[in-house]
Amino acid sequence: MQLQQLRYFAAVAETRNFTRAADQTHVSQPSLSQQIRSLERELGAELFHRTRGNIALTDAGATLLPLARRILADADSARLAVQEVVQLRRGRVRLGAPPSLCGSLVPDVLTAFRRNHPGVELEVQEGGSQDLVAALGAGELDLALVIAPQAGETWPAQLAVTELLHEQLVLVSSTRLPRRRIRVEELRERPLVMFRKGYALRESALAACRAAGFEPRFAVEGGELDAVLGFVRAGLGPAVVPGMVADRSGLHLATFAGPGLGRTIALAHGRDLPLTRAAAQLRATLLDHLRTAAAQGSLPTGTRLLPNAK
Repeated sequence: MQLQQLRYFAAVAETRNFTRAADQTHVSQPSLSQQIRSLERELGAELFHRTRGNIALTDAGATLLPLARRILADADSARLAVQEVVQLRRGRVRLGAPPSLCGSLVPDVLTAFRRNHPGVELEVQEGGSQDLVAALGAGELDLALVIAPQAGETWPAQLAVTELLHEQLVLVSSTRLPRRRIRVEELRERPLVMFRKGYALRESALAACRAAGFEPRFAVEGGELDAVLGFVRAGLGPAVVPGMVADRSGLHLATFAGPGLGRTIALAHGRDLPLTRAAAQLRATLLDHLRTAAAQGSLPTGTRLLPNAK
C-alpha cells in the first residue's frame, strides 16, 4: 500500500468522480484508475461501487476512508516536521562548556544563534573538560567547548576537535599583588585556592608548578568557578584563572613572566555521529563570532585565534 494510492483513493471518495479526482491530484485518469485497482487487489476488496454516472463507497471503502485520511495527515505532519528541522525552524542543540566559558564566550554566541533561529531549543551543560568529554562519548551532548590536554597527552580518538583559541591564565588575589608580572616559582610560598579535580584549570596550574620544580600547597580546594572566586575575595588565597574571567572579577591580577601559563580552547563533537543541522549551524555561529572578534580586536587581552578557527 502506497501513500500515493491512498491520496488517489481519498480524492475519488471526496469527489465521487474519477475524472475530477485525476484533475485534483494532477495525474491522468487512466493512471489514477489503475492505481485504485492495484490498491483494491492488494486489499482484496472493492472500494467503490462503479455505476454509470455514479460512484459510491463500498463498506470496505467506507472503512478505509477515515484511516486513509489519518495516514495522509500523519505523513503530511511528518514531512512538515522534517522540513522545519532542515530549515532550522525547529530542533535542539546540546552544548557543553566549562563555567569560565559559560560566563564569557557562550552567552554572546547563543544570543547570536537565537536571534537567527528562535525555534531551536538550546540546552547548556556546565562542567569540567573531563566530564564534558565523557558526556560527548556517551552521546549526551552534540558539541562541547573543552580545554586541550596537557603537553604529551592526546585528544580521545572518538572526538573530532577544532582548536579555537589560546588564552593566558593569570593569578588573581583579593589584595594588591607586589608586581603586575610574576614568575610561577613565586607560587611556592603562596597556598592557592584550587579547583576541584576534573577541571582543566587545575591540571594547568599543577603542571606549571611541577615544571618549576615544586608541588603547590592549597589553602582550599574543590570549588567550581564561582566558589573559587568567592574564596579568593574572602582572602583565603590567590587562584590561577583564565584572563577573560579575571577581567570581570573585580580582583587584583598579575600575569606570569616567561612562557607564562595558558590553555587552548577547542570545540569537540563525536567523530562517529554526524552533526545535526542545528548543531552544525551553532558551530558556524561560534566560528563567525570568533573571527569577527579577532578582526575587530575585541578578543580578551592575551587571547588569540588559532589557525584552524580562521
